[in-house]
Amino acid sequence: MNASDYPHLTASVLIADQNTILMVNEIDNGINVWNQPAGHVEVGEDIQAAAVRETLEESRYQVQLTHLLGIYQNIHAATGVHYLRACFIAEAVSLVENAQLDADILQAAWLPLDELLAGKYPLRSPIVHQCLLDYQAGQRFPLNCIQPLQPPLQSQER
Repeated sequence: MNASDYPHLTASVLIADQNTILMVNEIDNGINVWNQPAGHVEVGEDIQAAAVRETLEESRYQVQLTHLLGIYQNIHAATGVHYLRACFIAEAVSLVENAQLDADILQAAWLPLDELLAGKYPLRSPIVHQCLLDYQAGQRFPLNCIQPLQPPLQSQER
């Protein structure tokens, strides 16, 4: 097995302002779709730190995580790639005007939750839709459900 045979670990963030949700517009396999700010967790990176980093890179918003929304699995319909996603809920702290958006992000926009759920905007995957449903239903878990990344144990010489 090579690395591409294993699930991809991603972190996403759901940020709400009244009845709108911060979403990012991107092209996925040639299709224009909407997603929560999200991306891969880098090797050695804490998943909560990855969520904050990806949100800044994709939306220009600095955020403070408040809850874990859930852990989700999906097999991408077009590529067959297996994803495991932790979705966090966050509050927007500030807009960093001079932050450079990732090259694959077309725009970030606040979209009405009811229109997202009604299918007005094409979503990147079923995970995105399920996260929105779970958020609307009031699902919340404490952030300490995921313990911080611990440094690897150092071998001790004897």
